[in-house]
Amino acid sequence: MNIVPEKEVPPDILKDSVLAHIAAAYFSVGKSLERKTHCSATRGFILSTLRGGAKLNQNQIATLLGLDRTVVHRSIKTMAREGLVSEQKAKSGRAILVQLTRKGNKYRERLIAARVAADETVRQQLTPDERATLLRLLKLIAELEF
Repeated sequence: MNIVPEKEVPPDILKDSVLAHIAAAYFSVGKSLERKTHCSATRGFILSTLRGGAKLNQNQIATLLGLDRTVVHRSIKTMAREGLVSEQKAKSGRAILVQLTRKGNKYRERLIAARVAADETVRQQLTPDERATLLRLLKLIAELEF
């Protein structure tokens, strides 16, 4: 995944592309949250798939997230060393099931709190009409077929 902050996108591309502006804003927000929480988007996505006591193997997680299995494997191994997830062999087959630990659940809750706080900051900067317009336009763009 190539993350390009808005300030690094060539001005001629930003000038002519609505999608480049959307992508730059998305990646800028993601990088800001990453710096604040010290958690990569990949780790956050993995933690999210394991919410509610879910037990999944690495291939299932990679498929659900649309991520490369090697990236997921490395992240899970790091999170296991940090005590955020536990791994156990499945009763059937060779799969290793991954589950959040208590520490992992607390870590995930901290990430959610940071996202909620960031969301509140955005909410405070926009009027209700601006928020409604932004959400309506983003939904419209998301539903377009290219």
